[in-house]
Amino acid sequence: MENLAIDNIISFLQTYGLRFVGALLIFFIGKELARYISKLFVKVIKKTSLDSTVTSFLSSAIYIVLLLLVVLAALANLGVETTSFVALIGAMGLAIGMALRDSFSSIGAGLLIVFFKPFKVGDLIDVGVLGTVEEINIFSTVLNTTDNKRVIIPNSKVVIGNIINYSAKPMRRVDLVFGISYEDDLRKAKKILEEVASSNPKILTEPRPTIAVLALNSSSVDFAFRVWVNNDDYWDVYFATNEAVKLRFDEEKITIPYPQVTVSKK
Repeated sequence: MENLAIDNIISFLQTYGLRFVGALLIFFIGKELARYISKLFVKVIKKTSLDSTVTSFLSSAIYIVLLLLVVLAALANLGVETTSFVALIGAMGLAIGMALRDSFSSIGAGLLIVFFKPFKVGDLIDVGVLGTVEEINIFSTVLNTTDNKRVIIPNSKVVIGNIINYSAKPMRRVDLVFGISYEDDLRKAKKILEEVASSNPKILTEPRPTIAVLALNSSSVDFAFRVWVNNDDYWDVYFATNEAVKLRFDEEKITIPYPQVTVSKK
């Protein structure tokens, strides 16, 4: 009996051992080859005028398709009928579709993003998360936030909400509001704001800056300070303007009202 069992084991290894080893080699070598081909595809496409967003998406899709072919080749080497395997997948299609409906939804959403191009790689967008688009692959969009966090969002979640693209236009408007006291000289304050705008070389002269009385509030006269800048200069101008206005108002004795609480002792 022992000899028979040993003979059976040896016979099994002789029949399937090499096939199993071959299947493993096909899978691991094929996997690396699929990755190499997808990377090579990216290098070739970068030399063309094709958008980097499309490149990223197609590279991801090509890798997944090649990996599926590698799996089928490995199964075929084991003696598994791949036609039967494909038929089995078809028979299980409904169950798989229900289980992976979110993934399929993300694939469809990714195609919409690539086709309609609401944003592209390198754009600063707000989709519930503010960040720069690093990658758009077949399932998800990868963002790098302003504080350097990597956020991966399923494409299906991206397309169902509002998409704010801050990079779609070459210019942005900086909107600020500055309040002064009712006792201060309104014309003087307006002139100071105009001088602040004209003294910053990053503020564009066209479209012209808008500096005007916005509202007469209960405790302040509010000015709208609206100037246009190139996208890359937005935050530089935003911070510099706040600092410059405060310093000039202090120099010219212009009061910026702020809430005060008076405590009386009875």
